[in-house]
Amino acid sequence: MPTVPDWVKQLKPAGPQGSELLEQERAKSKVNTSALSTFLHTKAGLERKHKILAILQQEKVFDKSQNYFAGRVDRFETALARAKKLRQLYVKHGWTNDDKQCANELISEPGPYGLHESMFLITLQGQGNAEQHKRFLEPAQEYKYIGCYAQTELGHGSNVRGLETTATWNPEDKTFTIHSPTLTSSKWWIGSLGRTANFAVVMAQLYLGGKPYGPHPFVVQIRDLKTHQPLENIAIGDIGPKFGYNTMDNGYLLFNKVKVPHISMLARFSSIDPKTNKYIRPSSPSLIYGTLTWVRSTIVLQSGGVLARGVTIATRYCSVRRQFQDRDAQSPETAENQVINYTMVQIRLLPLLATCFALHFTGRGMMALYEANQRKLAADAGKGAQSGNRGAGPEETNSSSDLLADLHATSCGLKSLASYTAVEGLEMCRRACGGHGYSNFSGIGTWFADYLPTATWEGDNYMLTQQVARYLLKSARSVLKGNEPTNDTQSILSNFLARQDQGAAFDVLTKDEDIVEAFAWRSSFLTFEALKHRDEQKRSWNSLLVDFYRLSRAHSQYMVVKNFYETLQSPAISSELDPPTLDVMHKLFRLYALHTLEQEASEFYTSSAVTVRQIQLARTNSVMKLLEDIRPHAIRLVDSWDFPDWQLDSSLGRSDGKVYEDMFYRASELNPLNNITVDPYPDSPVLFREKEAQKAKL
Repeated sequence: MPTVPDWVKQLKPAGPQGSELLEQERAKSKVNTSALSTFLHTKAGLERKHKILAILQQEKVFDKSQNYFAGRVDRFETALARAKKLRQLYVKHGWTNDDKQCANELISEPGPYGLHESMFLITLQGQGNAEQHKRFLEPAQEYKYIGCYAQTELGHGSNVRGLETTATWNPEDKTFTIHSPTLTSSKWWIGSLGRTANFAVVMAQLYLGGKPYGPHPFVVQIRDLKTHQPLENIAIGDIGPKFGYNTMDNGYLLFNKVKVPHISMLARFSSIDPKTNKYIRPSSPSLIYGTLTWVRSTIVLQSGGVLARGVTIATRYCSVRRQFQDRDAQSPETAENQVINYTMVQIRLLPLLATCFALHFTGRGMMALYEANQRKLAADAGKGAQSGNRGAGPEETNSSSDLLADLHATSCGLKSLASYTAVEGLEMCRRACGGHGYSNFSGIGTWFADYLPTATWEGDNYMLTQQVARYLLKSARSVLKGNEPTNDTQSILSNFLARQDQGAAFDVLTKDEDIVEAFAWRSSFLTFEALKHRDEQKRSWNSLLVDFYRLSRAHSQYMVVKNFYETLQSPAISSELDPPTLDVMHKLFRLYALHTLEQEASEFYTSSAVTVRQIQLARTNSVMKLLEDIRPHAIRLVDSWDFPDWQLDSSLGRSDGKVYEDMFYRASELNPLNNITVDPYPDSPVLFREKEAQKAKL
């Protein structure tokens, strides 16, 4: 590594030191960081993280010092080595799935086993029958089969009905022929497929006797288990470098009339009888949604923590970074001001800090709803309950399903809002770090790039909002018919319908419960407006897509505000947090809600949920006062997320405040480019005069 003169190593940043500034910040606040961390993550969760962190730090392969310098091939090689070691540690220590998930979060990069450990195993478990569990799931759980989930194609992503890959039933030999009839039928973007997987769950259009039955999942071997070479008539490979996510081998896959046995079609819910060659419809088709709904619910749960990483880094850095002097300072000799003291920085960071908590509590509620619905669906399936008439496609929704409609709409809307908010928030955090935010050493840029595809996969964020709108319109029609409300959505619509003539009088400036009511009112108003456009004015679906997006966003923001509010009203939080900490949490709730209200002011005013004067006061008085009140607690609040420095891998976000020391160390001593002496002259054929060949052994 580069040799740095001792006199350079002895230099210190201009004072006050970053460590001193963060120490002063923590002393300003009485927020009980330990108690708040425990409330967010549970005592068991924190103990798990610190135990696993100690194990990972002992393994050389998990050293992160060269992460920001390596190229695509080297990064993938390292990621594969880490994935293998992680599996070995899982077996050695008898880890649970929660332990493994915790380890993945600490490593903080997509790994080549990512799709195997999520979509592949979950789909086999949820959609395979007992025979298929024995044939495919058990070897996959032992990593004898490494799988992926091949749904998206070069020509179709969100529109699963439009997939072009075919699976044709052959009655003469009881097999299926998997075929890619066009270039656009190539499976594309499939994680773990490019170089790692030897099996794939392939979503293909089922054809029986020349009749289409919609997309169905098929388990297909794609590589030889010994040589790992592609099987005959299978074209497969990596799709190349991406904006981020470059430790994952996203791949392409094409079939040239490949035959697979009858057992390959996952048959827990639908199948073909090999004796009669008849299609057997699912007894409870709603259960087919399990995989995608689970993934969307998980995205909602993780979004708060994803954003919290960026907010932690930016908040700490802005507390250490000093720029300019306060224009109103009494003395011209006043030292430079901490960047976080500027209100333009606070208005960007502190509402995002509040958003982290809002999304976290909403994610908890989302997972609880998912688990409750799965239990109910399984119980009803055992009774032979039907979900209504529908086609065979797993991505098709019948909004009349009492079992799934609310969960499906909730997961779609919140996935869209939560991932959009996290993506936009991370970029806001990067920009708040100024010029140094552009360096990989900030720890935000690569994290942002790796998270960015979440806004598109498992349902494009804009497309998903149509599912929410469809559900809300159906619920509104039910309320108009006078049907008794059966869930919260129908209740707020019914309340709006009963009160719309007398109007609303919500005291959003002083009453937390009225803030929730105002968000519910706005959502209900937009729902009935969209219904009027659709049913009375007979406007086309396409002409209303922008309205539907706004409606979905409004309803999802209502759910986030509601979940945050209900968490603050729960007995658990009152028993676990002391009054000063709880007071700050209430202020965070108000900051998130009122800042959101201000940003969406036109809709709140149009719906008559609030007055113009309330909007003005929310902006000039409430939000600005909340920024002032929360500012002293900012460092302790981000500390409560309990991100180890090893996990953040950030110079700017170091918990000890040694920002400049760490940045200079990485640049001067870890940077392999500094080992190279170049020949700069254009007439010389030599590029590098000296180059120390260094390649770490994994």
